[in-house]
Amino acid sequence: MSALALAVLPLWIGACLAQESSVDPELRDKIDAQGRRIDAMRTRMAEQLAELEQMKRELAAQELQYNDLRKAVGLNALEEARGAAGELADPRAQASAPAQDAPGAPPPGAPAAPASGPVVATQPVGRRPETDERPPEVAPIFDQPGVLTPRGKLIVEPSYQYGYSSSDRVALVGYTVIPAVLIGLVDVRQVKQTTQTGAIAFRYGLTNRMELEVRVPYVDVHTDTISREIFTGTATDRLFTTSGKGIGDVEATLRYQINDGGPDKPYYIGWFRAKSRTGRDPFEVTTDCVTRCIESFTGTGLPLRSPTGSGFYSAQLGVTWLYPSDPVVFFGNLSYLRNFERKNVSRTILGGGKQFLGDVKAGDIADISIGMGLSLNEKASISIGYDQAFVARTTQDGHPLAGSARATLGSLLIGGSYRFNDKETLNITLGVGVTRDTPDTTITVRLPLTL
Repeated sequence: MSALALAVLPLWIGACLAQESSVDPELRDKIDAQGRRIDAMRTRMAEQLAELEQMKRELAAQELQYNDLRKAVGLNALEEARGAAGELADPRAQASAPAQDAPGAPPPGAPAAPASGPVVATQPVGRRPETDERPPEVAPIFDQPGVLTPRGKLIVEPSYQYGYSSSDRVALVGYTVIPAVLIGLVDVRQVKQTTQTGAIAFRYGLTNRMELEVRVPYVDVHTDTISREIFTGTATDRLFTTSGKGIGDVEATLRYQINDGGPDKPYYIGWFRAKSRTGRDPFEVTTDCVTRCIESFTGTGLPLRSPTGSGFYSAQLGVTWLYPSDPVVFFGNLSYLRNFERKNVSRTILGGGKQFLGDVKAGDIADISIGMGLSLNEKASISIGYDQAFVARTTQDGHPLAGSARATLGSLLIGGSYRFNDKETLNITLGVGVTRDTPDTTITVRLPLTL
């Protein structure tokens, strides 16, 4: 260093010290305070960024746990079966969150480094469909529907049913001398009955789990009886025809969905039905005792008009179940019908006044049915099932009525359904009698309309 520089250096140092001493102390304090505030804000920002990264990691972990729970309860499988898109999360979103122990990760309190690539949000793609807690729809073949009416909705269902039944009866009146040799008379009787029922049903959804239905039928019955008169020895067949039409027995049904089902989990729907006596009952019609009865024998008389009702008040309690098992749905019914006893019943005999019958009670009915439905596409489905009813004996004055026997009614049912749109659906059911007491053929057409 030169002598000149050594001479000037003390002078420069002195000038700097003099300039620093000339700064206002209050201004210096403000500068120092502002610097401390900036440092505090930097520290707080770094802490908030660290908390945000921790919240991102927790959110990703909760999404994984949520998806595992959905898979465990089968919601994803149900949505896939219905063709619905579930929530889709990008797996890179979780990888983009820096781990605490990863090399190069910023320590807590330090500002986060900017991401080198594009940030992928963990936002679900589209809108997640609402969970449907209602049973799946199948082609109805039984009287009880599986899907209830939504709350506040009204469904009007006109229907038409055609039934045909025939039976043969051979009565042997006499005694046998040796096997295959009969001394006496033979009564051969064939009964052919055609029943047409047009009905309209109103179903209203009280809640999403409860509905009320009222059904009003109109019945047209035609019966042909072909027989040879007993005790007359005639070889000529005679035809006796009766018919009747009018309002049938009005019914009211209350249904309630008991539980929330799902894939491989059954749905249960309990229901209660009450039936009136609005139709013309068998005790109101006049029995023909001129063309069918011989002298004082009145047990062979037939009614001049066919009844349109059962003649008894009844109540029925049952449960319907549906079990989805992709690609089919199993379903069935279990019910018990109670007929209430009528007191002091009489019937009218043509030309003979009233015949007192006493207290009469029709037999109760236990019914069980089972079936399966298969959806062919979004609009069409088919179902097949079997229904069997056990009818108890009719009693008179507390004792089984003579000639009354227990009956078993079995029907094989095949049905199809086609949905035109969200408000109109066509349902057709074919029933084939399996036992001799069951109608030979039953065809039912329903057209539910949502208003």
